[in-house]
Amino acid sequence: MSPFDLSKPVAIGCDHAGFDCKEDLVSFLEGEGVAFKDFGTYSKESVDYPDYAHPVATAVERGEAAFGILLCGSANGVAITANKHAGIRAAICWGEELAELARKHNDANIICIPARFVRDGDAEKMLDVFMNTAFEGGRHATRVNKIPC
Repeated sequence: MSPFDLSKPVAIGCDHAGFDCKEDLVSFLEGEGVAFKDFGTYSKESVDYPDYAHPVATAVERGEAAFGILLCGSANGVAITANKHAGIRAAICWGEELAELARKHNDANIICIPARFVRDGDAEKMLDVFMNTAFEGGRHATRVNKIPC
């Protein structure tokens, strides 16, 4: 059972560099029976990552989405953009252990995946770990509560 409220859809978005990986993750979510809202992009045509990161972060920020998934070439652009939103803790993850720690220690609510640096199948594994790992709270909650300005 996911620690996220999956009665709400998962928000997912990417730029052109993350398109193929996003399509793989959409198939993964469908296979798991997890509802999602795809904020685009819908092709490999060059686009600007903030145009997709902001809507995903807004959906999570407003409580309209259980959590978010963002992809771009390095994941830096989408993470920087998403983290401008209040209450968003977007974490760049390129391995399963990082996805687990982002949830356990940082209560991350958006996973940012660097599509150009992730091998086939690894994004799905990271998403599965992220989606099914709970925040530990305790001393980590004290730290997370110090994040907002």
